[in-house]
Amino acid sequence: MAMLHTVNKSPFEKRSLDSALSHAIDGAAILMIEDGIYGALKGTAVSAKIEKALGNLKVYVLGPDLKARGMTEDQVVDGVKVVDYAGFVDLVTEYDKVQAWL
Repeated sequence: MAMLHTVNKSPFEKRSLDSALSHAIDGAAILMIEDGIYGALKGTAVSAKIEKALGNLKVYVLGPDLKARGMTEDQVVDGVKVVDYAGFVDLVTEYDKVQAWL
């Protein structure tokens, strides 16, 4: 069963993103929301983990949360897809289960 993992905490404050990445199996997806969006940014201490994950997982970031924090799509790691709220809903319905990492 394919699972969507949502991460809403900054990877620089919590280990939620690391936990999600270590539990996600091939075909799963990671969606970074709220402060979790910092994990999607280029040139950070975690960007290499995201780039590696893109080989087996689909990785998304919520665009409105990027914008709310003063970030732009240009700052997102290549291969990470930016979704809007409708895209978030589509992801929730596309995957069999959703795991929220807090």
